[in-house]
Amino acid sequence: MTNLEKYNEIFTNRFNPNGVDLDQLTNQSVQLWDSVGHMGLIAELEECFNIRLDTFDIIDFSSYCKGKEILLQYGIVL
Repeated sequence: MTNLEKYNEIFTNRFNPNGVDLDQLTNQSVQLWDSVGHMGLIAELEECFNIRLDTFDIIDFSSYCKGKEILLQYGIVL
């Protein structure tokens, strides 16, 4: 499984966008993406990609697309 497939699977399983274009997914557009959902997402990403996100990056992780940019800073190419 590629890194992009893993990333997509995490988002799909956690927030179940029901066919929503993942590129349009933001923390404001999904009811399940509250503070608890956010920390669960971060924990799952950190475990999957074997990284530890900086606090600033955790706070800045506000959308599917922004997450891709942040992970790239950690050497995770999606």
